Amino acid sequence: MRTLSTPSPALIFPPNSPGFQNGRGSSTSSSSVTGETVAMVHSPPPTRLTHPLIRLASKHQKEQANIDRLPDHSMVQIFSFLPTNQLCRCARVCRRWYNLAWDPRLWRTIRLTGETINVDRALKVLTRRLCQDTPNVCLMLETVIVSGCRRLTDRGLYTIAQCCPELRRLEVSGCYNISNEAVFDVVSLCPNLEHLDVSGCSKVTCISLTREASIKLSPLHGKQISIRYLDMTDCFVLEDEGLHTIAAHCTQLTHLYLRRCVRITDEGLRYLMIYCTSIKELSVSDCRFVSDFGMREIAKLESRLRYLSIAHCGRITDVGIRYIAKYCSKLRYLNARGCEGITDHGVEYLAKNCTKLKSLDIGKCPLVSDTGLEFLALNCFNLKRLSLKSCESITGQGLQIVAANCFDLQMLNVQDCDVSVDALRFVKRHCKRCIIEHTNPAFF
Repeated sequence: MRTLSTPSPALIFPPNSPGFQNGRGSSTSSSSVTGETVAMVHSPPPTRLTHPLIRLASKHQKEQANIDRLPDHSMVQIFSFLPTNQLCRCARVCRRWYNLAWDPRLWRTIRLTGETINVDRALKVLTRRLCQDTPNVCLMLETVIVSGCRRLTDRGLYTIAQCCPELRRLEVSGCYNISNEAVFDVVSLCPNLEHLDVSGCSKVTCISLTREASIKLSPLHGKQISIRYLDMTDCFVLEDEGLHTIAAHCTQLTHLYLRRCVRITDEGLRYLMIYCTSIKELSVSDCRFVSDFGMREIAKLESRLRYLSIAHCGRITDVGIRYIAKYCSKLRYLNARGCEGITDHGVEYLAKNCTKLKSLDIGKCPLVSDTGLEFLALNCFNLKRLSLKSCESITGQGLQIVAANCFDLQMLNVQDCDVSVDALRFVKRHCKRCIIEHTNPAFF
């Protein structure tokens, strides 16, 4: 019989780290890390206890432990809730747990966390173990989540790209050492990849196929990259040209988040709308160069757009809101916090055209008053979340009109607004499930 092996818990934590000692899944970083995270491979645990003293003690343990009475399928179900590092520890308990811990059904996902992990080595050892039945290929692995593992480099992504052709979801947010080349390898060698999170990866400037993959690709293959969900939040080096490349290669995008990509302009959004016509959710929050012209481009998505975040885009005014309201009638969520150019006229046009709106954030829009709230209340009866934080022109009268018409309101933010206690009580009386965030110490 072939002897299998399992990665040690040291694969996940350095031997001297607090996370390793207390057996928890989280890891705390320290200023000086003396122990290097080493990926070790051990043989399966022995079936019997061999030490004489332990054998003597085991004779008195005639009753089986309660957990060992559970059938295999129940144990596998319990193991399915454990993160990768805990699963490796369970594999070291006994022969039965070893066999159950390496059940292929438990290895559709690898989830690693911690700043001190040698994650490149961990991925190499884990994929090698998972490739034993299918040499060099992990057919069962579909999700890899290594967000916050700052020691992840291109080498770790190369391992994933070469061994995981069935990968569908990859999250590497906060791993600032990875570059474009490694991401290109993943999207080129993992044709089923649909979900990619590279938020906070400052070296990533675009998503594309490798040159070799582009040469081999023929028109018969159809779409080049199947990514539908892409999060590039805080990729502040991303420019319009990079966004053009992303749009040209990722034409199936439905969810795109470009928060704080400060170099993006209206021109980049124009490229995006040419190729990616199926976008449902889009965020360009804190992209200070996006203006009303960009809203005109986004409006080309028409009824497909359901979620839009333009928070702190100071160049957007009522004109841009009118574009969105006129063409995107099925919009459900709009975050326009900090867009100080929006007035009651923009809110009126939005309320009359986007009647299915469920969530609206117009905080820090000082030109929005009770008049705008009245239009919302009389048209958007399905409104569930409304943020008016720091709207200086809002009074209790506007809130009462909203509460009297939007009975399903579940969250209301009126922090730093001049609203009386009576108005807040009126809201609570009419919208019983509503959670009110406020700064009035007299209301509780």
